[in-house]
Amino acid sequence: MTKLEVYDPAMCCSTGVCGPEVDPALVAFAADLKWLAEQGVAVQRYNLGQEPQAFAANPMIVKEMEAGMDRLPIIVIDGQIVSTGVYLTRDQLAKKLNLDARTAAEPQGKASSCCSPKSGCC
Repeated sequence: MTKLEVYDPAMCCSTGVCGPEVDPALVAFAADLKWLAEQGVAVQRYNLGQEPQAFAANPMIVKEMEAGMDRLPIIVIDGQIVSTGVYLTRDQLAKKLNLDARTAAEPQGKASSCCSPKSGCC
């Protein structure tokens, strides 16, 4: 099974899709990761603010972060860094994972936030 890992910068919640001003790129990326999981890809996402030990335990990630925090997010497929500093689109992810691009249509509708406005997470 193919494994995709995402090392996110510190965010208020695990996906960054929370608070009153949600970044549309993060909404799309969260939907794209869900789609990848539905395609049989093992997806693991780490948030620097909530899981710093995952970053510290991976020498490859530590080296990238030493080069600058702007290297986050870091996307790793089967132990190899495939992207730094940007969230890839669904089509880009599909190509890197050798998935059928015809099934990689962009998501329809909107994703909901992970936090309610009263939760105080953001």
